[in-house]
Amino acid sequence: MENYPITISQDKELHHFEVGEYVHHDDDKCKYRVFENGAYVASFTPDEHDFLHICQNPGGLDEELLHLLADQIEAHHPMDINDNIRKLKL
Repeated sequence: MENYPITISQDKELHHFEVGEYVHHDDDKCKYRVFENGAYVASFTPDEHDFLHICQNPGGLDEELLHLLADQIEAHHPMDINDNIRKLKL
């Protein structure tokens, strides 16, 4: 799968990221890698309910920004996430 762009506005500042998804990941590696200006800045891994958690933060990104990124990545994959949300609400 190709990288896809995500833009996040935080404190009146725009951040432009590219997200790469590694569909053949295993539990020891992060599934989503995030790049800013070509540099690897963060990665996320899903839990058993497909909610994303910070895996690595080599770019030293602000935690709030990381949570916004996770929300946007989850929104980019609505079918898997929505099914799991429905299951949790039942």
